[in-house]
Amino acid sequence: MSSLLPDLSPWRSSRDFRLLFFQGAVTFFTSFMAMIALPLQIKHLTDSPLAVGAMGAVELVPLVVFGLYGGALADAIDRRRMIMLSEAGLGVLALILLVNSLLPNPLLGPLYVVAAGVSALAGLQRPALDSMMARIVPHEQMTAAAALNALRYQIGAIAGPALAGLVVAYAGYPAAYGITLAGFVLSVILCTRLAPAPPSSDAERPSLRGIAEGARYAWSRPVLLGTYAVDLAAMFFAFPNTIFPFLADELDAVWALGLMYSAGAVGSLVLGMTSGWTSRVRRHGLFVVCGAAVWGAAIAATGWFTDIRVVLVCLAVAGAGDMLSGLGRATIWNQTIPEELRGRLAGIEVLSYSVGPQLGQVRAGTVAGWTGTRSAFWSGGLMCVAAVAALTVALPKLVTYDADTDEDALRRRAEKDQAAKETEPLPTPTS
Repeated sequence: MSSLLPDLSPWRSSRDFRLLFFQGAVTFFTSFMAMIALPLQIKHLTDSPLAVGAMGAVELVPLVVFGLYGGALADAIDRRRMIMLSEAGLGVLALILLVNSLLPNPLLGPLYVVAAGVSALAGLQRPALDSMMARIVPHEQMTAAAALNALRYQIGAIAGPALAGLVVAYAGYPAAYGITLAGFVLSVILCTRLAPAPPSSDAERPSLRGIAEGARYAWSRPVLLGTYAVDLAAMFFAFPNTIFPFLADELDAVWALGLMYSAGAVGSLVLGMTSGWTSRVRRHGLFVVCGAAVWGAAIAATGWFTDIRVVLVCLAVAGAGDMLSGLGRATIWNQTIPEELRGRLAGIEVLSYSVGPQLGQVRAGTVAGWTGTRSAFWSGGLMCVAAVAALTVALPKLVTYDADTDEDALRRRAEKDQAAKETEPLPTPTS
């Protein structure tokens, strides 16, 4: 049993990891208040599905643009300062939502402005957060750190919306936005306790040339390229969340719609709670491809079965596969990317996790309209498995990646060991 329980070594060895863990938990839970309240308030003001759906349009472009710029910025300035300022900015946006909700007649325009602003600040912050992990966690504990962060996310994804829904339903929009604001204030306080994370002495100013340099580095590394490509393929072909309501209608199980949305998080949570074994694996590329293949196969099975209980199990298995693939990606990134490029490569990651699901929902909706809802599931799942197989053949170095033999991983470990030696206190002379 002890070999299955989550590996807590990053928690014990790194004070900054503990601080970021708590900071992330606070902002994640409290942000759900605004994430639930914002679309509901737009619906309340307009009674228009199109107006609610327009949120996605105003969020995507800022996320991509500022994600790429945030990656370059994370390599050029203190990452702690970048995280702290973005949290403060998110707090200001929460204050705008609170003030607007207290007006006799709340305005619609500020809701879209805030949605775009949140997306932009999230794009700026995500590379700094992601690139901090490799600096504060020992090299051999990267998989354990990724598992703990994913576990925090999955617990929040299950409990956060439920709590947010209760607050919005019984206390109203001002209470939800007020809790969000308080969460960001606490987050800023926690960020002030983090150790500084300055850039390297020869860091360049953010520029398009710097972003292009990061892209060229990723393109020149088949292992990294494979992690991005597999994730994009999995999300594009097999991310059908937007058509869950239609599947629930076909299965005569409208009552289970909420369970369908949360089943994936439950599967990920189960894997996270039994993730101790992942810290002993060195072939993390296998995590990436096997997890993505399990995701695709489970999504395909979701479209084959008609028993809602089996469908929910399939979605839970898909969530577990997605988390396994995510653990592999995060570990490879943190073990191999040079410190001076980490922010820019994290910015490219933003493209993967934002564009892939968005395009996947378009694909799922289009195929469902042409051939039916269930065929959109099984066809997308099968295409996901086929794409992962093709990428495995095209990029064999991803599958053979070994943390103990990969040149980039060994170089990065040596750099961390050297940095640790340089920061060790000198011995006290004895008389």
